[in-house]
Amino acid sequence: MPDTSLPRLLGLRGIAVGLAAALFTMPLIGLPTAVVPNRFFVRMTPTRPQDYLFLALTALLVGLIAATYAAPQGSSLPGGEGRLGGGGLLSFLAIGCPICNKLVVLALGIGGALRWFAPIQPLLGGASLMLLGVAAWSRLRALRVGCARRAPL
Repeated sequence: MPDTSLPRLLGLRGIAVGLAAALFTMPLIGLPTAVVPNRFFVRMTPTRPQDYLFLALTALLVGLIAATYAAPQGSSLPGGEGRLGGGGLLSFLAIGCPICNKLVVLALGIGGALRWFAPIQPLLGGASLMLLGVAAWSRLRALRVGCARRAPL
C-alpha cells in the first residue's frame, strides 16, 4: 500500500506553495477588512475574536487547497475552484465590518447592517469554512485515490 501521508502527497513544492498561499491570504482578506491593522482601511466596529478565527482558518484551508494544486499530479485533478471562490467571498463578508460594506449598507441601511447583517456573519463564516473544507477534502481525496491507482502491485 502506498504512503498517502499529507507531506508525501503534497511534496516539497506543494508544501511551499501552500505556505505561500496561506501567508498571501492573510493580508488579502485581513487588510481590506481591517482585521489586520493598517493605515488604508479603518474599521467602524471593533474587531471580534471570531474575525481572527475565521481569518486564520480561511488562510489555513486556502493554503491546503493551493498545496493540492502544486502537488505532483495535482493540477490534473478535478474541482474545487467554485468552492474556493465562494468560500473566500463568504469569509470576506463574515470577517468584514458590517457597516463598512457599502453594498450591505445600501441594501439595509446602517441600522439594518448592525441589526440584521452582523448577527448572521458567524453563519457566513461557518458556511465559508464548510465550502473551503469540502474543497480541501475533495482535492486531498482525489490525490490519495490517484496515488493508490499509480502504486505498483
